[in-house]
Amino acid sequence: MSFEKPGAGALDYELCRYGKSRIAFRGPRKRLDGSHIAFIGGTETFGKFVAEPFPELVEQALGLPCANFGWGNAGIDVFLNEPAVTDAARQAQVTVIQVMGAHNMSNRFYRVHPRRNDRFIGASQTMKMIFREVDFTEFNFTRHLIGRLAARAPDRFPLIWEELRAAWLARMQMLINVIESDVILLWAADRTPDQATSDPGPGRDPVFVDRLLIEQLRPMVRDIVEVEYSVKARDAGTEGMVFDELDRPAAERTPGPRAHVEMATALVPVIEDVMAKKRPTTGAGLS
Repeated sequence: MSFEKPGAGALDYELCRYGKSRIAFRGPRKRLDGSHIAFIGGTETFGKFVAEPFPELVEQALGLPCANFGWGNAGIDVFLNEPAVTDAARQAQVTVIQVMGAHNMSNRFYRVHPRRNDRFIGASQTMKMIFREVDFTEFNFTRHLIGRLAARAPDRFPLIWEELRAAWLARMQMLINVIESDVILLWAADRTPDQATSDPGPGRDPVFVDRLLIEQLRPMVRDIVEVEYSVKARDAGTEGMVFDELDRPAAERTPGPRAHVEMATALVPVIEDVMAKKRPTTGAGLS
């Protein structure tokens, strides 16, 4: 997913880089002097097609710089491989990590592109042995790969499901440990973590992630904020979004301004509470 060359009628995302980052993130560029909040996540955090994504709305509400490190179709790998992001998060007062899907990560079965994590690079020898009848050269994207394997080999597909969930949990634990600061997890989707999908394939985002997984992270984070997009947000469709007509199919699958307001509304009081608990009590210990 490229944001580098917006067409006529598309948003100017004011792309910028932090430090030696290989990725240009959504701007405008924020000061990272320790009095900031970092937001890590995928397309929803980036706010594709939305003029004011939820990190910007949080900034307006709190009056603190909010650095948007969202990246289209990101998996956890892209952030673990960007020291500029983990350094900024480590120095932040609070870091919000969006719960991303488990399919866009390298694992024992297949590799993904180090930055375009939705791009399938190749299958491991283990994968080729388990799925001998599959020609892996026909796949370019992880979601297509997962969907096809689930349909062709439902008896063996649980091996993929279990591996990706285990890899997701280990990678999330690693990211939180690397950040070493107060982390808030953000679940933002059109379902709750308790709602499993009947589709044996990728299902609804975040792919393969559910209550069982995110609760295992609770001891490591300050809070978990859950946002299930409201009926109004879902029914609004592309209302208020900015895009070229060619991008309409993608825009229809992307949360719009109403969903971003819901995310910001849920996050603001939790972030305020975390920051309040970090401040020393006024006058305590002073003569």
